[in-house]
Amino acid sequence: MVATEAGANVGPSTWSGTSDPRWLFWVVIGGILLYIVLDVLAQLLPPHYSPITQAESDLAVGPFGVVMTLNFVDRGVLSIVFVYALVGTVRRERRGWAPLRSGVAFLSIWTVGAFLLAVFPTDVPNLPLSGHGAIHLVAALLAFFGGAVGVFALADHFGESESLRPAKGFALPFAILVVVLFVVEITAGFAVPRIADQYRGLTERLFLGSVLAWIFAISVYLVRRPLPAPGSSTADRSADAPTPSPGS
Repeated sequence: MVATEAGANVGPSTWSGTSDPRWLFWVVIGGILLYIVLDVLAQLLPPHYSPITQAESDLAVGPFGVVMTLNFVDRGVLSIVFVYALVGTVRRERRGWAPLRSGVAFLSIWTVGAFLLAVFPTDVPNLPLSGHGAIHLVAALLAFFGGAVGVFALADHFGESESLRPAKGFALPFAILVVVLFVVEITAGFAVPRIADQYRGLTERLFLGSVLAWIFAISVYLVRRPLPAPGSSTADRSADAPTPSPGS
């Protein structure tokens, strides 16, 4: 009963003595919308790389490449804010954010990868491979892997969090789609090289869009959901409920 009584004095606008972390999800939502705007702008500017056949990273090479470089930074920042806000939301609960540690770790790889992509541009054309181009390629592969595994690991453990449990019904199937698109992105070049080369820009954008769409959906869900009292859980409330006497 101690946790319940303590939680009764803590309103939904407090979080470990600081402000409610949910406002950070608005930052994430705004960052994703900005990402879309910058991506479209970079696509419209010269040298007009094909969004179907050429990777998104190619947009960072050219006279207006700074637009896509800034977009990589935006992706990294919004991802950091999302991870921080997600951890802050669930750490109030009895189990804290322990069930989400693996997902947070993998999504952090996705985040770091975005910043590395901004620092080390790709090669256009892709061969011969330069030093910065090689780093860009490795960073992209690790970032994509971290994004796919990260959202799946997070969604898979949503059931262990009171705040996130209701979202698992849509978050996990969505995360499975992200993983499928990742597998297509990585394996298509080996399975169907000619087709993969013609559509590598499209498959990459579908995967990247799916990760950002997943983050967007969870952010929209959490920004509208009240936070539980610190230390609370469904099981705790059931255990704390008074047992009715036989005569009542």
